[in-house]
Amino acid sequence: MGNHAFRAADGSPARLADLKGRPVLVSFVYTGCSQVCPTTTRFLARAVAEADRMLGPGRFSVATIGFNYPFDTPEAMRAFARQQGIERRDWHFLSPGEGTVEAITRELGFSYAAAAGGFDHLTQVTILDAGGRVAAQVYGEDFEVPMLVGPLKALLTDAPLPEVTVENIVERVRLLCTVYDPRTGRYRLDYRIVLEILTGTSIVLAVLGFLFREWLRNRRLRAG
Repeated sequence: MGNHAFRAADGSPARLADLKGRPVLVSFVYTGCSQVCPTTTRFLARAVAEADRMLGPGRFSVATIGFNYPFDTPEAMRAFARQQGIERRDWHFLSPGEGTVEAITRELGFSYAAAAGGFDHLTQVTILDAGGRVAAQVYGEDFEVPMLVGPLKALLTDAPLPEVTVENIVERVRLLCTVYDPRTGRYRLDYRIVLEILTGTSIVLAVLGFLFREWLRNRRLRAG
């Protein structure tokens, strides 16, 4: 990702680079859209809420970028966010600068074309890792929630602990033990993974202990 300049919904300067340090979800809309963009944004909001519930609040950011320059102004993006009921603190609605749309859509593989009354365009959500690199992309007006939460969970689980504390270790174990339940369509905690690891470790230690005792016994017999 290039360090592109935008304006936030309040008109202040903004850059995607400012969001580095944790994963970022990126989506594209044009504010003049009356059907697809509002529908996909509301669906994404439900998926984001589930990700927040499962991963914990504040673990990732969301950026929705208007691609219809110069009409997707901060005022238009602010009104679009309000119409979709988006109130998440770390959900940023960004207006592009001149030349920004071409560069960022090319980097993220987003395509669009003018059509009667608006645009034909991909519906996609791009997942950036903490360094701003593309980790995964999800396509469609709606999708299975694990397609979004799974890559986010993997990024957070594989990331180095910012500080080795009991709280951080417990949080990492919680992430590892959270699994998707297709019956309810929700994520839930399942500590069988930890139990399986502990059971396997106990067996290995028992075998090593037995081998060590046999080695000591044979050594004593040879010495005697």
